[in-house]
Amino acid sequence: MDLAPHRIPPEPSWRKPVGMLGLIAYIAIYALIVSVLADQLIGLPRWMETLAYGVAGIAWVAPLKPLFLWMNTGRWRQK
Repeated sequence: MDLAPHRIPPEPSWRKPVGMLGLIAYIAIYALIVSVLADQLIGLPRWMETLAYGVAGIAWVAPLKPLFLWMNTGRWRQK
């Protein structure tokens, strides 16, 4: 980014701090749900537990794409 002395940097967007708070809330709720559901995994074969934790460990990322897009552009969907 070119920040010449005569050029004023853009004003920070309010969407970033709001999005960060939303992200923290989402992760906390997701972790709570996964921890409650983890009780249901007790007694399953080890490979099923590993698969379930692997899916839960990756699945939280997908719903965040629209949030990150909104934080950066102000739109929920790409054109």
